[in-house]
Amino acid sequence: MKTLGRLFFILILVAAITVVGCAREPERKPAPKSLKEEPTISLYDNETGQKKNILMEEYVTAVVAAEMEPTWPVDALAAQAILARTFTMENIESGRVKELHGTDVSTSVEESQAYDPSRINENVKKAVQKTRGQVIIYNGDYVKAWFSASNGGKTASALEGLAYQKTQTPYIRANIDDPMSLENTLPEIKQWTATIPGEKVREAVKSISGQDPGPLNSAAIAQKGPSGRTMKLSINNTQVGGPAFRLAAGSTEIRSMFLTNVAVEGGNLVLTGKGYGHGVGMSQWGARNMALQGKSPQEIIKFYFKDIEIQKLYK
Repeated sequence: MKTLGRLFFILILVAAITVVGCAREPERKPAPKSLKEEPTISLYDNETGQKKNILMEEYVTAVVAAEMEPTWPVDALAAQAILARTFTMENIESGRVKELHGTDVSTSVEESQAYDPSRINENVKKAVQKTRGQVIIYNGDYVKAWFSASNGGKTASALEGLAYQKTQTPYIRANIDDPMSLENTLPEIKQWTATIPGEKVREAVKSISGQDPGPLNSAAIAQKGPSGRTMKLSINNTQVGGPAFRLAAGSTEIRSMFLTNVAVEGGNLVLTGKGYGHGVGMSQWGARNMALQGKSPQEIIKFYFKDIEIQKLYK
């Protein structure tokens, strides 16, 4: 009887371990279903207020033309097309624009993506056609198809570059060296200096924290992320998130939070840094230089996104 009891105990223990082991494995979702034909989507024109239906590839072509320099190599533009298509599908699924305008997408870069049909050329058309229907999938879902102009030579995680924590983004290849992002690029991307008036800094901090830091007299980097980007900035005695501060104080002037120096001079905040944008996902300058070296659009995407599949949704 003792032997039977011991055997029963062992069987129960093995079963328990098996259940725990299975529970740890992530559930693999099925990939999105292929579509029988190219979808027609609804577009809201933010300038005119008009709505119209447009084929997906026509929309993606105008997005790629607006988001990347149309004269760049076809394969760089093609990588951008895969991102644009993925972003569109993910945006439609989320229903963000539907809530605002009752359409799938809009022409606003804040709500959807940049959109400019007037910039379309043969290069852009070839790039979109080359990747027709292709989207990026991770564990059955569309990825967050982030990109920036240049990551300054090192990629960032969604948390570090965007302060994004809403969902997990394990497919983003973070904290990897990317010298291609600084090769053959503009001098003002390799290194830049921004001078922000003290009063503008004060208003930016107030809008983020709800606290008035007072007249600007000191500034310093309070926290850096793994890639070296500023995650928290100290203004006088108030700390604010780096990505939030960049948006509030001016993301055109403050090209990135990949800062190399922070100082207060003559009542102004003087920042020195490198790169342009948040540094999460694909670097457009990196894509350009990889394409010039003969890398395919898919190879470019897989440099910046890991454990993903590039799926063709429709013919």
